[in-house]
Amino acid sequence: MADIQRQILPIPDIPRSEPVTYDAKDPDTSFPPIRPLRPPEGAPNVMVIMLDDVGFGAPSVFGGPCETPVFERLAGRSLRYTRFHTTALCSPTRQALLTGRNHHSVGMGGITEIATSAPGYNSIRPNTKAPLAEILRLNGYATAQIGKCHEVPVWQTSPAGPFDAWPTGGGGFEHFYGFIGGETNQYDPALYDGTTPVDPPKTPEEGYHLTEDLTDKAIAWVRQQKTLMPDKPFFCYFAPGATHAPHHVPTEWSDRYRGRFDQGWDAIREETLARQKELGVVPPHTELTKRHEEIPAWDEIDPALRPVLARQMEVYAGFLTHTDHHIGRLIEALDDLGITDDTLLYVITGDNGASAEGGLRGTFNEMLVLNAMAQVETQEFMNARIDKFGTPEAYNHYAVGWAHAMDTPYQWTKQVASHWGGTRNGTIVHWPGGIRSAGGIRNQFCHIIDVAPTVLEAAGIPEPTMVNGVQQSPMEGTSMLYSFDDAEAPERHDQQYFEMFGNRGIYHKGWSAVTKHRTPWVMGAGHELAFDDDVWELYDSSTDPSQAHDLAAELPDKLHELQRLWLIEAVRYNVLPMDDRTAERLNAELAGRPELITGDSQLLYGGMGRLTESSLVNIKNRSFSVTAEIESHNGPVSGVILAQGGAFGGWSLYARQGRAKFAYNFCSLETVEIEADRAVPSGEHQVRMEFDYEGGGFGKGGTVSLFYDGDKVGEGHLEHTVPFLFSGDETADVGQDAGTPVAADYESRNGAFNGDIHWVQVETGPNDADHYIDPEQRIRIAMARQ
Repeated sequence: MADIQRQILPIPDIPRSEPVTYDAKDPDTSFPPIRPLRPPEGAPNVMVIMLDDVGFGAPSVFGGPCETPVFERLAGRSLRYTRFHTTALCSPTRQALLTGRNHHSVGMGGITEIATSAPGYNSIRPNTKAPLAEILRLNGYATAQIGKCHEVPVWQTSPAGPFDAWPTGGGGFEHFYGFIGGETNQYDPALYDGTTPVDPPKTPEEGYHLTEDLTDKAIAWVRQQKTLMPDKPFFCYFAPGATHAPHHVPTEWSDRYRGRFDQGWDAIREETLARQKELGVVPPHTELTKRHEEIPAWDEIDPALRPVLARQMEVYAGFLTHTDHHIGRLIEALDDLGITDDTLLYVITGDNGASAEGGLRGTFNEMLVLNAMAQVETQEFMNARIDKFGTPEAYNHYAVGWAHAMDTPYQWTKQVASHWGGTRNGTIVHWPGGIRSAGGIRNQFCHIIDVAPTVLEAAGIPEPTMVNGVQQSPMEGTSMLYSFDDAEAPERHDQQYFEMFGNRGIYHKGWSAVTKHRTPWVMGAGHELAFDDDVWELYDSSTDPSQAHDLAAELPDKLHELQRLWLIEAVRYNVLPMDDRTAERLNAELAGRPELITGDSQLLYGGMGRLTESSLVNIKNRSFSVTAEIESHNGPVSGVILAQGGAFGGWSLYARQGRAKFAYNFCSLETVEIEADRAVPSGEHQVRMEFDYEGGGFGKGGTVSLFYDGDKVGEGHLEHTVPFLFSGDETADVGQDAGTPVAADYESRNGAFNGDIHWVQVETGPNDADHYIDPEQRIRIAMARQ
């Protein structure tokens, strides 16, 4: 199909110009055969695998302490890129990968949950920057995304859509199986097949783990594609949630590392650098950067706490090795199909540096850290749960010191876009049919935006000038194809800006100028410095590959040159205005992004579910009520009326043995249950729960009251409430409690309700005086929200 023009997509249909005969039996009747659309001859299959929150110094393939034998075998017959960079954060890296543009160019200056109305931060991909998957699909590729998708604007993540930013909407993927948020429970994830919510095929008790499930789905999709259409190449984007928190892995995998990290993170850094030099993934003269004062030395840690910290790292290492194993299954499937030689495979070992979001001592339940309650996890608390880390009973994350060690030999971690520790991720490129070198190392500077143009060049497909009727802006990355067979080729991507939360820097022809503005694990704190007061550093990559020696004082003119260049790039790519706000950006009204749910009342109906926290009226730090009109049938009423959150934080209004109950799960520390003093009568009735917030700040307690048809039937008290976030992935559901359970005493799986739920109304603010909702009032509320 060399005669096809591919600059305008979809490829226009060209009308037939020859004369048309009257009778199909006429000898002059001639029509060319229908030819299915295919890419140019020789276009490879493409598989991009990207892990999550894995630092440069974590996997053994780049010298780390976490065993990745599959990656090592793969690297032995492919290329290792040692200076490949990401953006320092999840959503920005993923959108940059999928579009070939800088993250601010495609509106993703931060994660979707903190989007603002500024063009560089609104989480909306401009239609002038079509994604790679759409370009490939319109050129005849089969396309699938399996795993994590964290690019959908947060106000579009409900079951109501719109779905044009979802993978199977405007993302260009014909198939999607995975999760939409930034993280999910590996044992009980919130999954979608396309845009339809689905339950995991097994329970944790039956051995379910998300990475295995995703691998099964990817293998099945590839097999089906190649069995039914062997001549049609595919693009598969495989993005497991591993190794993002929670660090969940079967115990047999974490137990492989028993005692392997008892020496602590400082010693692990030294050991890792020695291996990196031996492998040649860093130059022989590379120095280990100093540990910053904000990160405690291992020798400063209380000896009684060290076993817990070591166990955190054992679990993480097991998680990464477990992931490597399942990716090996996927690569074996390519081998079994005989298509490995014809597949361009990227393995990007992280979407940013290792995560320091677990705090200085790590956490058993990440929700405690995210709700600014890390102090609850005392040394005694952690030691008592040491054997539960990594299991379904935990929602764990490791300590900052381990994140720093996993970014060896560089400074800092995820979120810190200024230094290589936040942005450098080792990458493997494997393509036997297109790369003559084997087992080589490539040291050219590369960036995540280089993947898309590389794929297009490898496939012989031009960048389109028009997609779906919209003129396209050029991709901003540089194809890496020039370096595939030439280790000494001069690098072509020789200038790149970085920015995240005001942490910023610029790389230019071997030099880097950087400044760290904020510290990742300092949650919600104000910023002492204005942007203009940030202290800049200067590094020469040719003599100092790890950024160990700051030359700013010695070469002020060179520093000024790069600072000015950063500003030029910032203007060019929509980085300005920089935004280091935290709490303000979580408030949709202040941030200027749309909000799915507004006002102080929301009406739900039976069967509604998979409602994210942004899809339900916010009941935190205020009084609220839940009123439901239910109808019971044979026997006592049982099951969930409305639940939000899960086993690591949330609440549920439900019935057990006929009586209404309200359970409040305070970050899995305690679950308070208030039960009615009698059963719900048979027939149609209103069940109502009221919470009278005591006020006086965030996360305070209050009184819970239960009512049947306006009559009080129960009362209890909550000492504490969750101030900011119930969960990173759990949802609200009517008639069941999907995911992990808020309460432990449901009488059926997922707390399925055994009667009818006609409607449920959630209201915030002062509770209604008569404790009963008039039907006309309910209709007025419903109509007002259309």
